[in-house]
Amino acid sequence: MKQLGLNAPLSVKKPKLTKRQKFLQEMERVVPWELWVSRIAPHYPTAGRGRRPFELETMLRIHLMQQWFGYSDPGMEEALHEVPMLRGFAGLGAGADALPDETTILRFRRLLERHHLARTLFGETAAMLAGRGLLLRQGTIVDATLVAAPPSTKNRDRKRDPEMTSTKKGNNYHFGLKAHIGVDAASGLVHTVEVTTAKVADGSMADLLLHGDEDVVLGDRAYTRNDRNLEAERGEGEPVWAFPFKRKKDRELTEDQAVLNRMLAPLRAAVEHPFRIVKRQFGHTKARYRGLSKNGQQICLLFALANLYHVRGELMAA
Repeated sequence: MKQLGLNAPLSVKKPKLTKRQKFLQEMERVVPWELWVSRIAPHYPTAGRGRRPFELETMLRIHLMQQWFGYSDPGMEEALHEVPMLRGFAGLGAGADALPDETTILRFRRLLERHHLARTLFGETAAMLAGRGLLLRQGTIVDATLVAAPPSTKNRDRKRDPEMTSTKKGNNYHFGLKAHIGVDAASGLVHTVEVTTAKVADGSMADLLLHGDEDVVLGDRAYTRNDRNLEAERGEGEPVWAFPFKRKKDRELTEDQAVLNRMLAPLRAAVEHPFRIVKRQFGHTKARYRGLSKNGQQICLLFALANLYHVRGELMAA
């Protein structure tokens, strides 16, 4: 072994702070742990004569790491054994007698699904952000994104998921489901989430994506309708719908229409930020489960976490 010289430093160099460590440190500070635990606690099993259950917050932290890093139930069990950083975030120190296995992780997920707690957590988080003045509810942007599902029939039933359907976008067909969201125009935070099969038209879900207090609603051409345009008659309290003008084959846009399109483009761009966080930051590009119910619960939780990540700077500053 090489001996240290007289001029060698006596201290060990501090290891680099990785992106995953920084991400976990930020989410540690912005996730409302007490609020979420209090909503799940009435449904979580208590200690009895059998094996003592793991702490509720520990299981919640493990479940959130699955959403952030894309771990399956067996993969999450392996990661807890292999990665000390993940064990530390879950509250499982070096002195822990046992670690949750994949069955325990699966049962916690099914508990959330059975009681529809992911949608509850999404609603509570949106209300908390509105109470802090981060979600203003003056205008709404509506949009939808496709989430692919496995089209293969190489499974036990020899068939595709019956609750998933195909739809055409551009020149390509996509098989899976569709996530519809209503986004606050000022902050870019999601206030409403609806999940349908892929063939459901975007425009048919528009009314379900509004909270009722909007002054203006922005959307793309998929949401157009005769009673949803700037010239349509509106009743008292009804919002103004604004869509970009579409150029026709035999006629160019007028100067006023082109100016309006340029004004709407940066405003409507805010609806893409939650999709970017869910699909790129969290890596959720394919449906993980069979059926709309399970996938819908996961998507609601992902958008709740995306809201927190989107305004993490403001939350940490507060």
